[in-house]
Amino acid sequence: MLDVAGNNIANVNTTAYKASTVHFSELLTETIKKASQPTSNTGGTNPVQVGSGVGVSGIVADTTQGDIESTGNALDMAIEGQGYFVLNDGSQNVFTRAGSFSVDEDCYLVDSATGYRVQRIGSEGEADGFQVAGDSDLRIPYDVAMAASATTSVTVSGNLSSDATATTPTTNVMTASEAFTIDSGTTATVSTTLSELDQWLDGTTDGSGTGTFVISGCDHNGIALVDSGMTVTGSTTLQDIVDHINTVLGDSGTATLVSGKICITDSDSGYSLTDVNMSFTSTDGTTLDTSPYFEITTVGGDEVKSVSISVYDSLGSEHVLSAALVRTDDANTWDMVLTSITGDISSISTNGRRISGIQFNNSDGSFAGLETDATTGTTDTSSFTISFAYDSGNPQTISVEMGTVGELDGLTQFAGDSTAVASGQDGYTAGSLSSVSVDNEGLLIGTFSNGIKKTIGAVEIALFQNSAGLESIGNSYFVTSANSGEAVYTQAESGGAGSIQGSSLECSNADTATEFVNLITAQNGFQANSRTIKVASEILQELATLIT
Repeated sequence: MLDVAGNNIANVNTTAYKASTVHFSELLTETIKKASQPTSNTGGTNPVQVGSGVGVSGIVADTTQGDIESTGNALDMAIEGQGYFVLNDGSQNVFTRAGSFSVDEDCYLVDSATGYRVQRIGSEGEADGFQVAGDSDLRIPYDVAMAASATTSVTVSGNLSSDATATTPTTNVMTASEAFTIDSGTTATVSTTLSELDQWLDGTTDGSGTGTFVISGCDHNGIALVDSGMTVTGSTTLQDIVDHINTVLGDSGTATLVSGKICITDSDSGYSLTDVNMSFTSTDGTTLDTSPYFEITTVGGDEVKSVSISVYDSLGSEHVLSAALVRTDDANTWDMVLTSITGDISSISTNGRRISGIQFNNSDGSFAGLETDATTGTTDTSSFTISFAYDSGNPQTISVEMGTVGELDGLTQFAGDSTAVASGQDGYTAGSLSSVSVDNEGLLIGTFSNGIKKTIGAVEIALFQNSAGLESIGNSYFVTSANSGEAVYTQAESGGAGSIQGSSLECSNADTATEFVNLITAQNGFQANSRTIKVASEILQELATLIT
């Protein structure tokens, strides 16, 4: 009893220590006279027995929860409830409630005192390369970079006005995204010939290169532009190009050259479907780099709401995507058109530039989905298609999430101002792990330098039928015994396991006051027993004197 109380007091500050209690039992007794049954004339007698003293019947661990104390160390963990952390020494699993962990040189999560590796459960973090499939040792991937992720979805939400109308409807203006230049950067003019352009490369040895210049797209009313092509040579001027575009546009718009850029202005103001692309083809190796697309510098309409958001390509480069929501001639229908995007762009698909027929319910202003074509029964796609210069053969599709049909959780249409914004997107640049935290389910959450949070692994928890039956092997470690039952491996807050408190440690459940009471009780019991021995010795001495 003194040894147990002393050990409890010694470990009063040991992390997650479980106090022990001694149970005593009477030793085998000596029977002097057995019990007798009653007879017809006398009663029965009880047995006459003398005990042989006391023995230890058991030393039982108190497995009740210790107090949980905050430490401020993100990798410290405490289990509130049932369960044990699982560690491995390279040959076997051991179990502990002491969660003082750190990261070693190889980025494994280990016990700070012994280096035993913390075990994980499930496949969390494997898809991102944070954990090694088939290896149950839990890693904190400071040595693994998070790959960039291309934007696949943009969320748009807020109100589009049902009654706002511009005093003067705007006129649609489109401007080529890149300027024609000469002398490695000087702005070209209408009198500049193609052979003078930085963008012209003659594929012949005698300067006789030719090619076909074509514009495509549709006019203000959405009618396809028809262009059989213009044959151009090195002596063709930019004014010739402008004149050709005006011929194809007819009465729908006017092309000019502004600061070296082809500019197309609609003839009529208001809602416009104008979209134009330029292209050049050659059979003799001559090239003319035309602008990859036209930016819409002014969106035509009587109610226009511009939105913008940063998006990412597959290499993690950031691009600012600008778009405009414009009300059509139908008061309850809007289009969303991609006006520009920064960076090196190879092309923007004509069919993937405009999201048409965004509709709203008259009854409550809720989002009603996209308009269905009455002839084909199909619905326009709700996405933009962009080809980046570094990988022009693999266009990137960015869908636009506008809310749930019939709900008010995305775009709405009420009276008042238009307040719609691009509120989120799912892409990000590459990053490295900067900090780690743990949630109540034992999931390690990594915060990366790009601002993204990801689950990097899950801490394994072991449960036992009889945790008091575990065998201590020192260092606050336990192994299974014949009476503990085999370990059942699970995750925190699952299958009866407790929750994990991050940045915390479980305190010892040994109570100093209780142990001092136990010391006094043990001392009193020993003193009383020693007095018995002393009295018995004196009587024996007196008996020996009488005999002699």
